[in-house]
Amino acid sequence: MPRSGDDRISEQSDARADVVAPADTAVVAAVDAVIGRATGELIALSHAIHAEPELAFAETRSVAKTLAPLRARGFEIQAPVADLDTAFVASYGSGELVVGICAEYDALPEIGHACGHNIIAASAVGAALGLAEVADVCGITIKVFGTPAEESGGGKVLMLERGVFDGVAMAMMVHPGPHDIVRARSLALADLSIAYRGREAHASAAPEQGRNAGDAMTVAQVALGLLRQHLRPGQQLHGIVASGGTAPNIVPGHAELLYYLRAGDSASLDDLMRRASACFEAGALATGCTHEIRTLAPTYTELTPDPGLLWAYREQIVGMGRVPLAPELEAVRPLGSTDMGNVTNVIPGIHPVIGIDAGGAVTHQPDFAAACVTSSADLAVTDGATALARTAIQIAGDEFHRARLLERSIQRQEQEEIR
Repeated sequence: MPRSGDDRISEQSDARADVVAPADTAVVAAVDAVIGRATGELIALSHAIHAEPELAFAETRSVAKTLAPLRARGFEIQAPVADLDTAFVASYGSGELVVGICAEYDALPEIGHACGHNIIAASAVGAALGLAEVADVCGITIKVFGTPAEESGGGKVLMLERGVFDGVAMAMMVHPGPHDIVRARSLALADLSIAYRGREAHASAAPEQGRNAGDAMTVAQVALGLLRQHLRPGQQLHGIVASGGTAPNIVPGHAELLYYLRAGDSASLDDLMRRASACFEAGALATGCTHEIRTLAPTYTELTPDPGLLWAYREQIVGMGRVPLAPELEAVRPLGSTDMGNVTNVIPGIHPVIGIDAGGAVTHQPDFAAACVTSSADLAVTDGATALARTAIQIAGDEFHRARLLERSIQRQEQEEIR
C-alpha cells in the first residue's frame, strides 16, 4: 500500500527528533567570548556560594550572590516567587522561544556543598550571560530559575505547580559528578516520616504498663530489611532513626524514622510505597502502638530528558574535548533523585552531569565537597556554562526543533487554560 503524505512527514519527524543541525559559528563565538570574559566572576561566584553553605529554603546569601551578576547585566529580576523566599526568576530578551536555565544553591547538613550546587548556580549564570549577548539574534528569551531546596523540599516541584515555569519551551541545567554523563538517569523518590506513638512507663518497675514505640520502629526496620530481597530492579529504600527515646529507664512513648523510597519510575515507586507501608504498619501492630506516615516533600519523578537537547549537548561537550560515558553505561548508573525530573516530565529538558576530578570521592561525601572548589571544578563551571549556552543556540537555530518546542509550549498553555 502506498504511504500517505502524513506517514512520510511522521517518519521524517521521527528521524529528526534526536538530530540537530550545527549551530551558527559566529553566534557560538560571541557567546564563548562573553563566558570567557566572565570566567573570573563565575569562579568567584562558585567559591563564594561554597564558602557559606545554606540549607533548604534558607539560601538567602546564595540567592543574593547568584543574582548580582544577572542584575548587573540588565536581567529583570522577580524575587521571591511562588511564595518561596529563596526562589527567583531572572529574565532577559523578548524572543518567542523561552530558554529556561535552572540554578541550584542549597547545601547538605554538616557536609556543605557535597553535591556541588555551587557549580550548578555558577554555570547557570554563565550560560545566561552568554545567551544574553545573542538573545535578539537567536530570537530567544532567557530565564534563569533560582530553585531552592533540591536536596530536600522539592523547590522545582512547588515552582512548577505554582506556574513559574509556564511558557518555558526548554529547561536545562548541569550537575557536577565524578564523570561526564549526558543522559543522566534518576530515580523517582518519596521523602517520608514515620512516627510511632506508644506509652511511657518505668522500664524496670512497670514495663507492662508501657507500649514501646522504639520497638515498633525496630520491627518495621527488620521487616524492611527482609523486604529488600524481594524488591523489583531499581527499587531502593534507606533511612535513619530521627528519635528513639529519651532515657534507658523510660519505655519510649515516641519514635520516628526518616526514610527515602526510590524506584525507576513513578509506577514502581507507588508499588514500593504500598509494600513499605505494610512494613511500617507491622511495627505498630506488633507492639500495640499507633503510627503515622507523612510525606515531607513533594514526590520526585524520574528524569525524562528530551532527545534533541541530549543530542546537542553531547555534541557540544565532545567538541570541547570531554569524554562522556558511553550510552550503554549511562543506562545502568542512576544519579540518585532530583526534582528536575518533575520539570522534564512537563517541559523538554536535560540534566546532564559535568565531570570533575574528585580523587575517587562521590557526591554526598566530604571529600567531594572539597573537590567542588578545585581547578577541575572551576573548569566545570565554565565548560558547563558554555555547553548549556551552545546547546540552546543549536536548538534555537534548528527550524525543526524550534518549531517542535514552540508547539509543545503552546499546547501546554492551552491545556492549562482548559484546566
